[in-house]
Amino acid sequence: MNGAQAMVKCLEKEGVEMVFGYPGVAICPFYDSILDSDIRTILIRTEQNAAHAASGLARVTGKVGVCAVTSGPGATNLITGIATAFADSIPLVCITGQVNSELIGSDVFQEADITGAAESFVKYSYLIRNVEDIPRIFKEAFHIASTGRKGPVLIDVPIDVQNAAIRKFKYPEEVSLRTYKPTVKGHIVQIKKVMAELEKAKKPVICAGGGVLLSDAQDMLREFSHKYQVPVVSTMMGIGAMQTEDELNFGMVGNNGAPCANRAMNEADMIIMIGARVADRAVNQPEIITRDKVLVHMDVDPAEIGKNAGPTIPLVGDARHIFEEMLHIEIECDHALWVQTLYEYRQTMKEKRVCDPACVDPAEFIRSLTDRMQRDGIYVADVGQNQIWSCKNCIVRDGRFLTSGGMGTMGYSIPAAMGAKLACPDKQVVAVCGDGSFQMSMMELATMRQHNVPVKIIVIANRYLGMVREYQHNTYQGRYSVVDLSGSPDLSKLAEAYGIRFIRLSAREEMDSAIEEFLSRDESVLMECVIDPMDVVK
Repeated sequence: MNGAQAMVKCLEKEGVEMVFGYPGVAICPFYDSILDSDIRTILIRTEQNAAHAASGLARVTGKVGVCAVTSGPGATNLITGIATAFADSIPLVCITGQVNSELIGSDVFQEADITGAAESFVKYSYLIRNVEDIPRIFKEAFHIASTGRKGPVLIDVPIDVQNAAIRKFKYPEEVSLRTYKPTVKGHIVQIKKVMAELEKAKKPVICAGGGVLLSDAQDMLREFSHKYQVPVVSTMMGIGAMQTEDELNFGMVGNNGAPCANRAMNEADMIIMIGARVADRAVNQPEIITRDKVLVHMDVDPAEIGKNAGPTIPLVGDARHIFEEMLHIEIECDHALWVQTLYEYRQTMKEKRVCDPACVDPAEFIRSLTDRMQRDGIYVADVGQNQIWSCKNCIVRDGRFLTSGGMGTMGYSIPAAMGAKLACPDKQVVAVCGDGSFQMSMMELATMRQHNVPVKIIVIANRYLGMVREYQHNTYQGRYSVVDLSGSPDLSKLAEAYGIRFIRLSAREEMDSAIEEFLSRDESVLMECVIDPMDVVK
């Protein structure tokens, strides 16, 4: 067995079924060896999308996503995808080929210090120098990626190490890293303090972040919320932790959040932050959530607790384990008056949109689309105006809402949707993007065609980089700079070129029939939804 065969064997031991990537000479031994495995390989069309696709798979399965690319530009192209996963705590193992060990540092063809370049965006990185270390390093990489605060781990493997003979392959059964011991179970004393404060609270609110979904604790969150009648708001990454139509779900917080959700946070006397970073998009004035309130911050990453806001009760641990403990502690509390107040806020503070009646209203379109999607459908939003319209209007029932929250990476939706569809072929998967973000990953239509991945794609088209245009309109009095997307392709011809069915929606009265046609069959469809170029996210 050589190093490349050992790498494949490690992936098999970890139960990996799919690798997304792009080959090159420095990773060819690995890709040659994987031919003798049952692991499916997916050739994407640009390297960062390999990480995005692996991310989509990881987010809907809870497993570690895997991607593999070559050295030099292949590895550097991957960095944006790695950074995107890191910002949203998505577990990935990213494998890169590297030049011969003795040539490292001599600036040879397609050499890049990828472990150094990606250092800010990985939980850990390895440069394998000894072929005998492959089993141990792969075992550690999967363990680190999938435990504690999840995230990407990079493994850089020189081509000579891939070709070297390994004397004895033995995959470790367990991992023991002296300096890596993540806390999973919350401290029972702190948990009891939380429950004691909840018993006293008159106006408590739970703010659910992406950590709830990463720990697969959404069912427990819903049970806890209803048991004690505690209203729930969410960050962008926490959308879907509560079902959209749940009476105790009051929407997304933040600059682009629901007014009643932000008001709930402001007026609460107790805020329980779960799996959220308290970052600027959700809480742009941290002092508001600490003033005259009991702030509980639960997170599996102790570095996040107190980073942006000082909690009254810090609680380190995994959301699922903490909910298990809290649900076993009986308290008596009555929050009916507070919940009723929030019901009234929800009705009286509804945002009113003014749209040109001749154009499709993207907010109305997204509500209608997601209302008709399958209950367990997966909705993948890109970045820009389409993301905010999606966050505000997407109806999530038993499915998932995926987007790039922390990094805000344009072009994320199509490859992430491919990864989700490949992982869950029986589920309906829809990617929604703007015409700017679509053009950042439209080359993946070839991947969809080659590997028969029936993702449905919607392009909300306004011929602008809409979010930047809106910002320039408000900040620079309409002086638009480098946001005009004139020259964009004819999407009907593009769809025809890739053998994909095309639908163009440009009038409100056509919306119902267009959505019905779009969702009718499990096949790839490209829909262009033409909206008012001057529409805004409110």
